[in-house]
Amino acid sequence: MATPESRSARRTTSPATSAAPDLPLAPAIEDRFAAIGAYGFAGVQTVLLSALVTEDPLLLVGRSGTGKTFLLNSISEALGLEHRHYNASLVAFDDLVGFPYPDDAREHVRFLPTPATVWGAESVLVDEISRCKPEHQNRLFSLVHERRIQGMALESLRYRWAAMNPVGSDQSGGEEYTGSEPLDPALADRFSVIVEVGDWNALDDVQQRLVANPAGEGQFAADGGRLRSDIAAWRTAFLAELQHCPLLVVEYARTAVTELNRAGIRISPRRARLLSRTLLAATVVRGAVEESDFLVVLRCSIPQIAWGERVKPEHVLAAHRLAWSTANATGRDRWLHQFHAEHRLARKIALLAEHCPDADAGTLAVEQLLGHDSPERAAAFAFAVYPAALAGALPIGGEGLADLGKRALPVLHVEGELQWRESANRGPLPHPELGGLMAIVESLSSDPPRAARAQQLFYWALLNGVKVRAPADLEQELEEAVRYLAARVPA
Repeated sequence: MATPESRSARRTTSPATSAAPDLPLAPAIEDRFAAIGAYGFAGVQTVLLSALVTEDPLLLVGRSGTGKTFLLNSISEALGLEHRHYNASLVAFDDLVGFPYPDDAREHVRFLPTPATVWGAESVLVDEISRCKPEHQNRLFSLVHERRIQGMALESLRYRWAAMNPVGSDQSGGEEYTGSEPLDPALADRFSVIVEVGDWNALDDVQQRLVANPAGEGQFAADGGRLRSDIAAWRTAFLAELQHCPLLVVEYARTAVTELNRAGIRISPRRARLLSRTLLAATVVRGAVEESDFLVVLRCSIPQIAWGERVKPEHVLAAHRLAWSTANATGRDRWLHQFHAEHRLARKIALLAEHCPDADAGTLAVEQLLGHDSPERAAAFAFAVYPAALAGALPIGGEGLADLGKRALPVLHVEGELQWRESANRGPLPHPELGGLMAIVESLSSDPPRAARAQQLFYWALLNGVKVRAPADLEQELEEAVRYLAARVPA
């Protein structure tokens, strides 16, 4: 049976990943976890404190002996919580719920509680969650996500925490954690904050001495009640602001999630909301909006590490920079950021048609898109937009219209180019993508105008040696854009 770990059995602490060195750091704040004997977590303390404020699930990932369990058990002591600590590799379901027994009428089954069962717990730590048997992982799903066991609500439960070693391809440095398996992505996605805990070398000299010093071994984690009172005050402020979440927070989360998905890093809609909650809590904890806090929160909101997938730091940093600039922009700049952050062509065109501040902003947006987007997407945008812009139906100035024409006319006149090739006996188009692209065109035979547009765009790409990435998706976006403009611009 799982029992809470004794204080005397644990006394290791470690650093966690810090804020990016290439961004200005927020003003130094007191190391709140050092006050309860956990050293080296200052770099992520704002996001950890935010998880305590939101009461959303928290997962720590790190090597053995890096203080994951120590930190969470120490927090439970400092907050005065009724705490349960389970080892997921050993725990049986009866350890969580107790022993089943029927009531007197033998119509319902109840559970006989023990001091270690989950009933009445205010915080639960599921240690070694990556070593959990699949059937137990499924049972823990409802505990983490819904605060329920066997469909029954855990009325007292506030905090759901977990800890695990690295898994799969994430293991390196000479240690292999046999039995540490990837978390199911659905379970991993329920953890609002996923903090990667660092190792010895990330500690500074002072922290290393504090960790190595055996004085205080087994002492109760206490800071005079400061952490407990501060969390309560921050929680009250967070709940008050939650119903009127600042636009800056929402826009940052929306843009960051969009950019990460665009980079092939799948972030769920659910996680977008969890990200906003954590960001809002971070502003409450800090008492200000700090860029470095937003970056750390974003880094600690990506679940892929829980199933052993490494996300390139440059992708996260790029998403952060765009999201930060978009969220903080005003006036024309805000609209331009929104225009470029939007991926689908029809939505870009809707922003241009319905929300563009003026023709100068429209021209700038078009010129930037044509200059920086991929050739096939820029061509598709120009192909869809140019007729409506030429008719004066879109807020685009003369220079923007001319630039659109340079991109759109070769696509519009591609049939003439093909006829020239044929008359000059230049033979068929020598391109490996021809068959796949024409198969898409043939699949649209029931809609001749749509098929003709797809053929024009794909022939243009083939003639110009442009590789079309995700051609079926691009054709679908082109169709959405044309339909939007057809509904908006009279024939």
